Amino acid sequence: MAYSPKNRKKQPEPISGKLGGTILGPTNPAREVENPDVLVPPRTDAGTLPNYKWSFADSHMRLEEGGWARQATIRELPAAKTIAGVNMRLKAGAVREMHWHAEAEWSYILKGEARITAIDQEGRAFQDDLKEGDLWFFPAGIPHSIQGIGKDGCEFLLAFDSGSFSEDSTFLLTEWLAHTPKEVLAKNFGVPERAFAHIPKEQLYIFPAKMPPPLAKDRVVGNGPLPTPFSYRMLEQTPIQTKSGRAWIVDSSVFPASKTIAAALVEIKPGGMRELHWHPNGDEWQYYISGQARMTVFGSQGLARTFNYQAGDVGVVPFPMGHYVENIGKTPLRFLEIFRSSYFADISLAKWLAFTPHELVKAHLKIDESVLKKIPKQKTPIVPA
Repeated sequence: MAYSPKNRKKQPEPISGKLGGTILGPTNPAREVENPDVLVPPRTDAGTLPNYKWSFADSHMRLEEGGWARQATIRELPAAKTIAGVNMRLKAGAVREMHWHAEAEWSYILKGEARITAIDQEGRAFQDDLKEGDLWFFPAGIPHSIQGIGKDGCEFLLAFDSGSFSEDSTFLLTEWLAHTPKEVLAKNFGVPERAFAHIPKEQLYIFPAKMPPPLAKDRVVGNGPLPTPFSYRMLEQTPIQTKSGRAWIVDSSVFPASKTIAAALVEIKPGGMRELHWHPNGDEWQYYISGQARMTVFGSQGLARTFNYQAGDVGVVPFPMGHYVENIGKTPLRFLEIFRSSYFADISLAKWLAFTPHELVKAHLKIDESVLKKIPKQKTPIVPA
């Protein structure tokens, strides 16, 4: 039987009507059932577009005593030129050691709780406790740390404003001191050399530590408060609500510290769809949190390709390609749209048609006026089944 949305539980075969045929050679059933629209592309797909999908399940897993990390960068997904992602887990008390990057770091907490610390160039200190749905943003060069707190620690997604970022190339406190002569350390801090006799000889990266005291007791004031906090409670923001879903949009207009990353958290009910649209301000990097989705990317020159996504997958839409994201599962679809930009922007295909002289649109598409009249005038990023 040919695969279709109506029989998604069945094992797909590359058959569409009279086209294609069964697979006689080796197969990967588990992978094929996850990618039905790749195995049996819609008839509207055409030409050759690069791969716009990567799964964190295929990334190298760096295991440490205090947790783990895995990344999806331009090395894993060549189309991801502007954003790189890291998925990290810290056990309760475990620390991602004090460090900084040449790139800015944005994060969304997927599960659990974390304590973050940082200082800026004026010595103004920042600490905060964050939970699921909260964000942080550290500008490039700002030193910081992350610690898992609460019962289970935390897991989070990190996004960096360069596709060529590598989690292995950060500036680590322990490595710097290990590669600095002890007499220099002694002179810098005004203490005897023996004070540094037991510093680690190599990086700690992620390591177990004691659970910190409550934040009020642990807080360090530094040289005063930051003018723009490095954290933000995304889910406390009022979302854009439609019949079939909702979206939280966060950029520098509401989270001033986040000057190089803009994002949206999108939630779509079964059958609903993130409308046909494109972004005029850069590539889109996606992270799928839950549910099942399909997305067709239109690449101009008559090129189009459809992909399937599920929890833990990364999607990419290069600037300024048209696309949609459809919930093809039976549970809510949740994913992040992330951009290397100070602001979020999208252009709706429906609004473009509705706000263009209708006679001109009808001359192009040969559609009836009734179609154009039904397009809502308000912003509707998620449309119903």
